[in-house]
Amino acid sequence: MNIELKEITVRELTTGYKDNNENGVVGYSGRLDIRPPYQRNFVYDEKERNAVLNTLQKDFPLNVMYWAVREDGDFEVIDGQQRTISICQYVTGDFSIDGFYFHSLPNDKKEQILDYPLMVYFCSGEDSEKLDWFETINIAGKVLTKQELRNAVFSGSWVSDAKRYFSKNSRPKIGDEYLSGSANRQEYLETAIDWISDGNIKEYMSKNQHEPNANELWLYFQSVISWIKATFPKYRKEMNGLKWGFFYNDYKDQKFDSKKLEEQITELMIDEDVQNKKGIYSYVLTGKEKHLNIRAFSDKQKREAYERQKGICTDCKQHFELNEMEADHIDPWHSGGKTITENCQMLCREDNRRKSGK
Repeated sequence: MNIELKEITVRELTTGYKDNNENGVVGYSGRLDIRPPYQRNFVYDEKERNAVLNTLQKDFPLNVMYWAVREDGDFEVIDGQQRTISICQYVTGDFSIDGFYFHSLPNDKKEQILDYPLMVYFCSGEDSEKLDWFETINIAGKVLTKQELRNAVFSGSWVSDAKRYFSKNSRPKIGDEYLSGSANRQEYLETAIDWISDGNIKEYMSKNQHEPNANELWLYFQSVISWIKATFPKYRKEMNGLKWGFFYNDYKDQKFDSKKLEEQITELMIDEDVQNKKGIYSYVLTGKEKHLNIRAFSDKQKREAYERQKGICTDCKQHFELNEMEADHIDPWHSGGKTITENCQMLCREDNRRKSGK
């Protein structure tokens, strides 16, 4: 990993500054990608923005910035995007401070700002080295998400096209209701890559870094969403943020009766013993009760059952202290047994765990 500290003047930074809205923001004579296309939008408020310029006007030190050196020799801002845009917007006349636009300042004041030296780390090296470095420093100010860091490390034609589908404000609104997080913070993109790669995000991005487009990812994502809607046609808020891509990977070739699934889901939704309603979808696919977090017997119910049994385990018929026993459903939950006092029995730990393992 090669990390060089450079002085870049505001004059150099703002030369060639262009804000192309969703097509990105560039500066430094067009060589610096300040905000890649479809990256998160400018987020500094007026107070924060003005503080950056006041720092320059007073010749106070501004926090160091980080640029990634791309393969073509150009650069991408990793840390310092908000400060950079604040500076460029002021110099190009987008806003005033205390009633003064940059162009209305005395010449000596303008020159003082333009000659201000910004401290910038130029970071270059192998992808794994850069990712490790960025995660280690991560990062003063508005903390970057893991996916924003990966996008910088694996920048190229593939990432640019992927952002077009998963970050753009006017992108197709497909599957948003099933995703948690923020598109502008690259969390939708991260989710899609996580799904298609079975959790190997870095490996997938490295493999596809120089592919001309992200068509494979986008087509896969559409297939996942279509499968969800066909398998579970009734939408519920509990469906948001589930690991749908992993469900699709495992079960896409199985045939499900969506009507019967819906009947089962409805019953589970109104079952007060089911504590984790979001886990219902995992349960109907996998059959594993652990996803439901079935309501446990209360201490009062355990005590009542213990006294009723006079401390005798119903399996081995031996006597135990209360703290040596565990509550068990007489009629199992999956057979309709409820978590009520009448359905509670106390077993010694060994017998209960043996029964649970059957």
